[in-house]
Amino acid sequence: MKLGILYRRLMPEDFRVLAAIEKGMRRHEYVPVEVIEKYSRIHETRLKMILGKLHRLSLVRRSIYGRYMGFRLTYLGLDMLALRSLVERGFLEALGERIGVGKESEIYIAVAPGDIYVAVKFMRIGRTSFRGTRRVRSFAEDPRLKWYDQSKIAAEREFKALKEIFFAGGHVPRPIAYSRHVVVTEYIEGVELYTKPPLSDPEAVLYTILDTLRKAYLEVGIVHGDLSEYNIIVSSGEEKPYIIDWPQYVYRDHPSSELLLRRDIGYIVRFFKKNYRVSLDAETALRYVKGEQEQG
Repeated sequence: MKLGILYRRLMPEDFRVLAAIEKGMRRHEYVPVEVIEKYSRIHETRLKMILGKLHRLSLVRRSIYGRYMGFRLTYLGLDMLALRSLVERGFLEALGERIGVGKESEIYIAVAPGDIYVAVKFMRIGRTSFRGTRRVRSFAEDPRLKWYDQSKIAAEREFKALKEIFFAGGHVPRPIAYSRHVVVTEYIEGVELYTKPPLSDPEAVLYTILDTLRKAYLEVGIVHGDLSEYNIIVSSGEEKPYIIDWPQYVYRDHPSSELLLRRDIGYIVRFFKKNYRVSLDAETALRYVKGEQEQG
């Protein structure tokens, strides 16, 4: 079922129960019914009917051990709570189709007040492998972090990075809001760089990318850490590149920042050389990004 349709099937009491389960998951793997009743203030008879509905809609998962019954949120349940928050705060009016999917996120197009198109990114950290996630995500090193904790932290980091880089003048989508594991940004109409779109001035596009990395490094103090042609969107018409997917960034003083910055720049310079015949030495590009050399 589409997220927007699912959202419209929920009543205020359903959201109260989802929020109660979310609160209870701070202390319980599966939240006992009596705890959900306490937090939601909905009588047990009515509560069990709502829990049955939420379970049928795959918003919660149930666990039964003898007479004990507990519930926890699924990603869909967390999605509904985040959407509810964004709607109530006036950032979203309608959720449209899914326009992108990756190992750790799903992106939807949506409508904000004023008939403005926005992109809504749902973090899915931990959906594949906790071990693999922790290898590449410095913020997920704490083994006590659960899947929803990782996703919430990822969203907060993404929003923070986008906000600071955007106000520094870097080319990233304008951040609008976030809630739990969901980030809302302006919608960039364009295509991913990996599709190798025709560019009238590929060298200018490359230097715009490097300029954003430079602003992130010198003014914000962070390194993307996972840059490739797959997380750069080139806008239609203006051919402006926008760097996305920032939650794994590291700070400039991180022991691995030099290695990661060198790798980010190496990937993108090689891509432009191979596909657009733009010859730029990776070391020269690195010195430019670090502020040790001006654009040649």
